[in-house]
Amino acid sequence: MTVSYTAEVATCRRFGCFWKLLVRWRASIYKIIWADLLAFLFAFYAMAFMYRYLLGDEHKRTFENIVDYCRSYGALIPLSFVLGFYVAIIVERWWSQYITVPWPDPLAVYVSALVRGQDEHGRLMRRTIMRYVCLSLTMVLTMISPGIKRRFPTYDYFVETGLLNKNEALIITKMDDKFPKHSKYWMPLMWASSIMTRARKEGRIWDDFSLKSMIDELNKFRAGCNMLTHYDMISVPLVYTQVVTLAVYTYFLAAIFGHQYIELNGKRYIESNEKNIVNYYFPVFSTLEFFFFVGWLKVAETLICPFGDDDDDFELNWVIDRNLQVSYLIVDEMHNDHPTLVRDQYWDEVFPNELPYADESQRHAPPEASTAKLDLSKITSSQIPKYTPTTTSERDFTDFDGEDEITELRIKFASRRFNIHRSSSSVSFVDFSPLELMDDDQDAQDGQDEGDEEELLDDLHDEPSTRESSKDDFDRLREERERERHARQLQHAAMTFDLLKGELHNLSESGNQSEALSAIQSPRSNVSIPSQKDKTMQTDKSFVAKKSKE
Repeated sequence: MTVSYTAEVATCRRFGCFWKLLVRWRASIYKIIWADLLAFLFAFYAMAFMYRYLLGDEHKRTFENIVDYCRSYGALIPLSFVLGFYVAIIVERWWSQYITVPWPDPLAVYVSALVRGQDEHGRLMRRTIMRYVCLSLTMVLTMISPGIKRRFPTYDYFVETGLLNKNEALIITKMDDKFPKHSKYWMPLMWASSIMTRARKEGRIWDDFSLKSMIDELNKFRAGCNMLTHYDMISVPLVYTQVVTLAVYTYFLAAIFGHQYIELNGKRYIESNEKNIVNYYFPVFSTLEFFFFVGWLKVAETLICPFGDDDDDFELNWVIDRNLQVSYLIVDEMHNDHPTLVRDQYWDEVFPNELPYADESQRHAPPEASTAKLDLSKITSSQIPKYTPTTTSERDFTDFDGEDEITELRIKFASRRFNIHRSSSSVSFVDFSPLELMDDDQDAQDGQDEGDEEELLDDLHDEPSTRESSKDDFDRLREERERERHARQLQHAAMTFDLLKGELHNLSESGNQSEALSAIQSPRSNVSIPSQKDKTMQTDKSFVAKKSKE
């Protein structure tokens, strides 16, 4: 389980709060590095003992050349850059894996609030949905965590725990036999979605939107489970891990020779040309360098897979137990239950001015804005721009002397002209022209009205067209849609008139004109043939009414 030390570093005093963490052993740097450090020191002292007591003068010169070579070129390895970038990627991946682990609490709240029913069947639905959800996550964890796999090696252990029934285990086993290549963690989620759909059909869920909200939350849970399997299958590229590992261990292999204390031509040889007898007894800074860089690498090794058995890995067994217990508590014990509604102690005050403290000495002043104490004394009145009031601002808008005056407002609407062809296949309209419905047989009768309409057009076109320019895009789009709608209605009306005319023409050819008129004006047809004057008056009235609404 992850070692938490938040309580010990909550408050920093005097020399800091991290010092007390250095004496810990569990999940510490000492625990993960001590074996490597002992191996490094053993190899270092072995080379020193061989150089000082076993090698002859000729072999010592060779050893000294090797030391000089490793000391000169060992620093060329970009260890800090390669290792630092790699550890940054691993830490980001580690935290992303933790926040990817799905929690059933949001879905449990949805199920408890939206799946109604205090009877046994409703309770069974709610508990079964959450059991399937917890089962799905547990099946995923058995695929990626060795500890969880040892706890649930087979489906029988799921049955023993209560996450799975025997018939459900039999269904999953048969599915594994048919399709052994793919994992079956998604099957319980499909069962849960089927139960939700059934609850909607039985009326236990209010509406389709509630069902959709539950299905969406279930899909979020499934996405989290799926992402965990992706983290398990797709690791950090192997070549990068190999480069970092080789860089670290090659550097310290060269340091075993390059950091040795040697003598050259009978004199002590130090790179800085200064005597340093400390390195003769113990490589202090070589040990610290090994401690930091190899410890850095061990951090990456520990965090690259947080589902294992390391001290800082996630406690997944606790997650499994907690999820099932809390899910049942939400959907069963707490279903449709809340404390009695009572007035709070600040009911009469609306809100409290100050909340009490157990220790009043802990009360501090409220935080202030960063510019609250800004010194503004250097800003003089001469630097402030002067404001010159305009004529409009000097007017008194509170004077209502002309309130009793009556202003007459006249609104003049322009009519539209629709040309309906006999073929009824097209309808066109022209702005600022009176609406006119005409047939080929009535053109001569309407010729007298065209003069008045042209005179109205001339009057309208002489006025400035400020109304169109003042409209925004939404108003123009709305009017365009309105015109299209009226055009469709008129086209349908024209088609109806053409059908009626065709029927009249057929009946007139057969000699039954009275029968045709009675058929058209009968309640069954619900259509009458108005005169041209009636049509013009009705059209003008409807057009004026529409313009008034606009």
